[in-house]
Amino acid sequence: MAHGTHDYQADPRNENILIHLNGALVPRAEAMVSVFDSGFMLGDGIWEGIRVHNAKMAFLDEHLRRLFEGAKSLDMDIGKSSEELTSLLYETIEANGMTDNTHIRLMVTRGMKSTPYQDPSFTVTAPTIVAIPEYKQPHPETLTNGLRLFTVHVRRGRPDVQDPKWNSHSKLNCISACIQAGKAGADEALMLDPQGFVATCNSTHFFIVKRPDGPDSPPEVWTSTGDYCMPGITRRNVLRLCARHDMIHHEKNFSLTDVYNADEAFVTGTFAGIAPVTEIDGRTIGNGKRGPVVQRLQEFYLDLLAEVTA
Repeated sequence: MAHGTHDYQADPRNENILIHLNGALVPRAEAMVSVFDSGFMLGDGIWEGIRVHNAKMAFLDEHLRRLFEGAKSLDMDIGKSSEELTSLLYETIEANGMTDNTHIRLMVTRGMKSTPYQDPSFTVTAPTIVAIPEYKQPHPETLTNGLRLFTVHVRRGRPDVQDPKWNSHSKLNCISACIQAGKAGADEALMLDPQGFVATCNSTHFFIVKRPDGPDSPPEVWTSTGDYCMPGITRRNVLRLCARHDMIHHEKNFSLTDVYNADEAFVTGTFAGIAPVTEIDGRTIGNGKRGPVVQRLQEFYLDLLAEVTA
């Protein structure tokens, strides 16, 4: 059965968490927004998922920068500074006594509407700001056994349709892709760009490992150009790790033929970090197991997390 890159180990402590909702910490069962909220009504909002390690939020500055870039693009005034959001987030995890193995979802919507209509001028309140912290760890096998992907018909769109750089609440294209992959028995969807090149997955970023000059040549790490992807923070960190450790890496166009004949493949994301991919569209990738390059990058990434949260 498909399980997905965001499957997690259930933790009973999550039933009693406090959620930061518009300036107040409220129990999970009481954390609610109005049916007139822009996010509920129209998907008019932006969000970030952030990991907590050693009582610190990893790569928080980059997450907040992406949040504010999205807000400015959507002409949304968050109403708080980066420093104020940082304080809000730390207040949330401290109130819950969380120091590790925690994922926090920060969500900002445009606010409440006076009536169900899309025009932002009908917004009558300040933005809705919510921070949901949960004790959350990926299943260990996600990081070792390998995921199965299925290439879906849903494409990553051009920025003149809906800019894929927005980490918005409007995710129906990705949800549709996720559904199609699940119906095919896969764990996640592999999505192409409008030209038919590989773009990304429905909720993670995609990489392959190739030895284009033969089996004895140095491995190369490939990912898409990024033109049709959300600017992934883990994706960027993997590219930085490749540069730091003198690993050949490229952001480039490549097709499914390159994917099917890759030596290794993996996906990246804030929640699980780096997870191997061993099957795509029924084709076994490499030897069908987590490869040495993926394992090395996982180790490098854990070291990076320890470094930035020390």
